[in-house]
Amino acid sequence: MTSSPGIPLNTYRLRRRRLMRALKGGVAILPTSLERVRNADTHYPYRWDSHFHYLTGFEEPEAVLVLVGGRHSRSILFCRPRDQERELWEGIRLGPKAAPTRLGVDEAHSIERLDDCIVALLSDVPMVYTFMGEDRRWDERVTGWLARVRSHARSGVMAPSAIHDVRAILDEMRLVKDSHELRIMRHAARISATAHRRAMQVTRPGRHEYEIEAELLHEFCAQGARFPAYPSIVAGGRNGCILHYVENRSLLAEGDLLLIDAGCEYQGYASDITRTFPVNGKFTQAQQDLYEVVLAAQEAAIAAVAPGKPFQVYHEAALKVLVRGLIDLKLCRGTVSGVLESGEYRRFYMHRTGHWLGMDVHDVGAYRVEGRSRPLIPGMVLTVEPGLYVRPGKDVPKAFHHMGIRIEDDVVVTRQGREVLTGSAPKTVRDIEACMETLR
Repeated sequence: MTSSPGIPLNTYRLRRRRLMRALKGGVAILPTSLERVRNADTHYPYRWDSHFHYLTGFEEPEAVLVLVGGRHSRSILFCRPRDQERELWEGIRLGPKAAPTRLGVDEAHSIERLDDCIVALLSDVPMVYTFMGEDRRWDERVTGWLARVRSHARSGVMAPSAIHDVRAILDEMRLVKDSHELRIMRHAARISATAHRRAMQVTRPGRHEYEIEAELLHEFCAQGARFPAYPSIVAGGRNGCILHYVENRSLLAEGDLLLIDAGCEYQGYASDITRTFPVNGKFTQAQQDLYEVVLAAQEAAIAAVAPGKPFQVYHEAALKVLVRGLIDLKLCRGTVSGVLESGEYRRFYMHRTGHWLGMDVHDVGAYRVEGRSRPLIPGMVLTVEPGLYVRPGKDVPKAFHHMGIRIEDDVVVTRQGREVLTGSAPKTVRDIEACMETLR
């Protein structure tokens, strides 16, 4: 209901002021997420809109933030009013009266007053900034408001002449994390790393994937992270070759690998870790050979993360190592340059090496600026996650069939180079086998 304890109240004020300066006299209207029905009268667990939360720290549904730019800039929150009957069933609401003190906004009103107030707020301003193209009902509501303002033209009122997508500004603001955000993300990373270690220690043949998922969720909740940042992937054997496998129902078999891609959300920020390890606690030679290729690719990619380097560089570093390994293991044939040019490697590696990370697991921010891969700067957080996925084929050695391996860590760009946030989760063959030693 209040600002996240990890982010000082004044930080939210500064973020709003920064956005208001960028509005150039316009008005921004930002709704939070809608509640979503799961089935019948049951809703999915509520999760606020990340942009809205970034500016307010407010976690209740049915809320809209209005930011007025220009000389008379101010922030206005429209939220649910206090209601004793509804609060008996659904929990205490903050309410408009308490919002200015608790959230640091200049004004607050009942959400029921939004339609009545909007004409005055949008009158004689040059442009409006909001989310467009994401929710048809919201788009229609915004255009309806503009039509109402235009209907007052005879009285000398001017309507905004342009609608801009406010995400163009907010995406860039969110891309570089401040010290408060990085502190939260370090903590989220530690929780998730502990959960992965726990998963390794309880994995054994004959257990179901969902049992291991339950161990991850237990660790998340036990350390204050109520929800995963995304549906956990717990993929044994051939399921590891399905990139976004989320069924998590299969039995874990002797001799198979288990690929786990899972991370918690803590105070609104995501973590994202992937580890791959043998179900029985001991790598076969073929598993180790392929695993070492992916690990070497990840180490090369992490080493390539540094301020000033283009985002694309660390993917290219991983790709070269993966292709060299595929050739050495006779999964590809030819030279490194030849395989890269032909794209033959894409049979086994079909995704990029990482993405931005923050309030969303695939966080906001452009990867290219003016047609070029954008340079990395301190405060950016990204994942580094090369992988290899080997399906059966006539030209594929049988020892590698149905083998899916991915290794992923969260990395923040620093002035000196980089900091790996998730390094405490075991990932060398030696460390993984030592962690799982209790199984034998």
